[in-house]
Amino acid sequence: MSSILLLTSSPRADSLSTNIATEFAEKLRAQNPGKVIVHRDLVANPLPHIDDLFTAAIRKPADSRTAEEAKAVETSDELVEELLAADTLVIGTGLINFSIYSSLKAWIDNIARAGSTFKYTESGPVGLATGKKAYIVLASGGVYSQGPAAPLNHAVPYLKSVLGFIGITEVETIYVEGLAFGPEAAEKAIAAARVLAGDLALAA
Repeated sequence: MSSILLLTSSPRADSLSTNIATEFAEKLRAQNPGKVIVHRDLVANPLPHIDDLFTAAIRKPADSRTAEEAKAVETSDELVEELLAADTLVIGTGLINFSIYSSLKAWIDNIARAGSTFKYTESGPVGLATGKKAYIVLASGGVYSQGPAAPLNHAVPYLKSVLGFIGITEVETIYVEGLAFGPEAAEKAIAAARVLAGDLALAA
């Protein structure tokens, strides 16, 4: 059965990136009743940051790892399997210090593995997580999709670069932005994001 992998990373209880990403995943499932949603709440279930033991373990064949090394990559193996099994990826994050939450970065560090989600060839690296489409839901107090602050938006370019590196090149972004510009501006931003999410779900 095909799946939608939903990643939420905001620590805020009232997170708009989480709420709209979740709503969007539900819309996608409604359009494709055969799909299931696999939700990774990266705040409720934080991932370990990679360490020396992990980096040593992933450089060895699985049957050459010690018991301690095998344990160190157990969660990463699960995350990679989860990603490769999905045909759609929905990522919810706020823009914090012009980039993504560290909880989401930890997920990236766990799934970006040579031989699993990409490989090195004579002509350069090749992504192995192909045949998927990704959607980024990015919430921010300011406007970063365009205008003078756009160069400070390192979140979307970074995520697109990482996703492209592992083979996911079809990426759409739903901005929920200008939230700090007062209640009326926030309401308009949320409404616009929900309209775009609905349109993208219908087109999926």
